[in-house]
Amino acid sequence: MSKLADFLTNGGPAFPVRSVPLEEGGQFFAAGMSLRDWFAGQALAGLLASPVTDDMSWSEIASKAYNAANSMLAERAKAQP
Repeated sequence: MSKLADFLTNGGPAFPVRSVPLEEGGQFFAAGMSLRDWFAGQALAGLLASPVTDDMSWSEIASKAYNAANSMLAERAKAQP
């Protein structure tokens, strides 16, 4: 997957950090986690706080969290010009 395709699929970084010059020379750059992963983590926290997931497997819960994240990214894309 190209960097642009990854960016568009995952919503870009949730916590971007600019490149920082190092005293030894060179640069340090950390992109941060993807917005998709951030959304999924937030959905996961809500799901785990709910008794709805008591009879679900971890795989099912994770799938629901990422489905929620994907839906949030799709709605976000609609709102952007």
